[in-house]
Amino acid sequence: MSRRRFATLLFAAVVALAAALWLATQRNATRESQGAALLPALAGQLNSITAVNIRKGSTTPAATLQKSGDTWTVAERGGYPADVAKLRKLVSALSDAKIVEEKTSDPARYAAIGVEDVSAPGATGTEVTIVAGSGQQSVIVGKSVGEGSFVRRAGEKRSYSVEPAITVETDPHFWIDARLIDVPASKIQSIAFTPPSGSGYAVRRPKPDAPFNLEGAPAGRKPLDADALAPASTTFTGLTAEDVSPLDGIDFSQPFVAELTLTDGDVITLTGAVSGTHHWVQIRSSKDPALSAKTQGRAFEVASYRYDEIFKPLESFLTPKPTAVGKSSQAREPVPAGRAVATGKAPAPQHP
Repeated sequence: MSRRRFATLLFAAVVALAAALWLATQRNATRESQGAALLPALAGQLNSITAVNIRKGSTTPAATLQKSGDTWTVAERGGYPADVAKLRKLVSALSDAKIVEEKTSDPARYAAIGVEDVSAPGATGTEVTIVAGSGQQSVIVGKSVGEGSFVRRAGEKRSYSVEPAITVETDPHFWIDARLIDVPASKIQSIAFTPPSGSGYAVRRPKPDAPFNLEGAPAGRKPLDADALAPASTTFTGLTAEDVSPLDGIDFSQPFVAELTLTDGDVITLTGAVSGTHHWVQIRSSKDPALSAKTQGRAFEVASYRYDEIFKPLESFLTPKPTAVGKSSQAREPVPAGRAVATGKAPAPQHP
């Protein structure tokens, strides 16, 4: 065998061996990836997270959740308190996510599974960046697949499918602490109403176990019975906000006011205003400093049906007006004897 032929065969063998080693390494890497944590370091950082930024279709965050002391806030809602339970659920989903299999590393195919660059307008994926200590880690969460999600760690080419699924909301209002007031009807002593126009009125009871009476009924009108005058058990319990706004951003020049006096002496004042399809309230408390601090300088959007339950017009406390009985516009004229009544039929023959 010539030296040249031997060198050629040796080179081919080395190339084949290198290729085999590379393939084996790739197979082992893939096997090692299956079942591995998507963000292995996150589990040990859960107590040191100071910010979570959510971005989609823009270079700036859609929602920014920040920790100051022991309080989480939503930056896009003027530093209003965030819903910690929702935040914990998102972080736990990222920490629990396990890799099912490797997917595309081709940037041209990222959009098909929703893991393209989220800075591009119209991007379908959502980037979540978790800041802990002096470091941060980002994941682009793409489309759903089976019981999981497509994902790509920011800065990496590989994408993966992971389970369980990761759900990310981008609207800042989703992240606010929506809880407002929770007042059982049994604790309400009276409710005084001041409508945008006209005289005020109130439902009141002299003591906690007494029936409610209506004050301010118009002359000649009868109030509903005591049970119907009493506030419903759900009117002021579990009231939640759909969104929050700075107070000066809402027109309260013609307000509807409902002032609740409670059996413990606290007075909760709700001031309402309607702007198009949006229903807004201000809330103040005379004896609950935590509530006052949370609501000061802010207006809250509530569901329209909750607004209507709170700000009830006077007519809703009154029995319906009696319906006037209609009278005939013309009295019937007596029919002279011997004349047939016009019925559209021929008169009956007369017999002698």
